[in-house]
Amino acid sequence: MKVREAMTRDVRLVSPDQPIREAAKLMAELDIGALPVQENDRLVGMITDRDIAVRAVAAGRGPDTAVREVMSGEIKYCYEDQSVDEVTQNMGELRIRRLPVLSREKRLVGILSLGDLAIDESARDEAGEALGGISRPGGQHSQSQEQH
Repeated sequence: MKVREAMTRDVRLVSPDQPIREAAKLMAELDIGALPVQENDRLVGMITDRDIAVRAVAAGRGPDTAVREVMSGEIKYCYEDQSVDEVTQNMGELRIRRLPVLSREKRLVGILSLGDLAIDESARDEAGEALGGISRPGGQHSQSQEQH
C-alpha cells in the first residue's frame, strides 16, 4: 500500500506569525495534535500540542506568542508514493506519530498519522509496529528533575 492511499488529504495549515492561541483552537476544533506551518507556499515547520505545552506554557510564554517561536523547524516528512511499510518503519525508528506527506515536487499533499493507519485494516500491522517503536523505553527522560 502507498502512503497516498492511507493519508489524510484535507490538511489545515497555520502561518508562523499566527499566535499559538489560534493554533491551539484549531487543534481543539479538529481534534488533532499537530499542524503544518506554511510560509510563502512552503512547509517551514510543524507545531504540536506538546510544543505549545512545553515550549510556550511551561516556559511562561503567553497565548499571543507567535507559532514560529515554538514550532519545530526540522521537518521529517515522507512522499505520497512511498510504501506504508517503509514509512511506518521510519516512524518507529524516529519515534514520531505523524508525518507531513509531500509530492515529489515538495508540495504538501497530506498528513500520515498512526491513527490513519489504525483505521485502515490493511495497515494495522504496520501501525502497531510503528507504535511499538515509538513507545519503546528510551534513555533518561528530559522531564525528570532527578538524575537516576
